[in-house]
Amino acid sequence: MPGQKILVVDDSWTELTMIVTPLRNSGFDVVTAVDGDEAVEKVFKERPQCIVLDVVLPKQNGFQVCRKLKSSEMSRHIPIILLTSKNTPLDKAWGCGKGLISILPSPLTVMS
Repeated sequence: MPGQKILVVDDSWTELTMIVTPLRNSGFDVVTAVDGDEAVEKVFKERPQCIVLDVVLPKQNGFQVCRKLKSSEMSRHIPIILLTSKNTPLDKAWGCGKGLISILPSPLTVMS
């Protein structure tokens, strides 16, 4: 829904731009982070309604960030969309067990 805040986390500026631009053009308030530590910090500071999270990140990977956020009372309710370049059945099984709303292949395409 337009007006809601979304945190997009990716260490690739190209990927960030591909995700952020259409969200902002649709009226969403978008904040970004480029590593796992910054992502966790921004979740607690910015209070997003949704998180788009890449798996491959510096400092803490997306799985570590997800575990940390889902174990905190303050952030466990926030829906997370995980982006993974591997997109294996194991990634999907892990995500389903952690309460993710979706796992998408990275890099994103128009069809994603």
